[in-house]
Amino acid sequence: MTVETDAPSLPISGLQHWMVCPRQFALIHVERIWAENALTAEGRVAHEAVDRGTAEARKGVKRVTSLALVCRNPSLHGVADVVELTIERRRVVAALPVEHKLGRPKAHRADEVQLCAQALALEEMFGLTVPEGALFYGRTRRRLAVMFDDELRALTRRIAAEAAACLAAGQTPPALYDRKRCDACSLIDTCRPKALARGRAVAGWIDARLGSDADGEGEP
Repeated sequence: MTVETDAPSLPISGLQHWMVCPRQFALIHVERIWAENALTAEGRVAHEAVDRGTAEARKGVKRVTSLALVCRNPSLHGVADVVELTIERRRVVAALPVEHKLGRPKAHRADEVQLCAQALALEEMFGLTVPEGALFYGRTRRRLAVMFDDELRALTRRIAAEAAACLAAGQTPPALYDRKRCDACSLIDTCRPKALARGRAVAGWIDARLGSDADGEGEP
């Protein structure tokens, strides 16, 4: 296995940010800008129950909250909300990561990628295969099983590579306004996607106009 030692270590949560919006990822992880709104505050409060760093054992399964994770390939670090570790003869033989989310299952795969990245870290840390995990959504109060198949693993590694490249380059992508996505983002006032989009439209019109005038020079 080739270890990507030169790649910057990327927060696992950043993979979700990148998939939702590359500009949001860059504002948070490159420019170090953060703002909170009602949705992020609600999510933060909802996570407090699993952010205490506790460990409970029952029938050979140890439930650990806020478990620190590190992965070398791809280069990632983060904290798992919950990991259920199966222990036999004082040795971890299985691990099930459980990521807690405030809302409902989503149409995109950002939550699955974040969970799969946790599995990659657990596999390195404990020297085992993690075939599946679970997403627990606060709105439905149910777990959704996620299988870490080859397709999801490849997607996770690709997203990690793209996000790491952006982090290494230190460049923030341009704003692209999407009402459903942008209006719920806590960084909308900093990002200003509507204003920047209008600015690009005006600049494009001016460039086109100047180009048209230049083409017409010398004509009667």
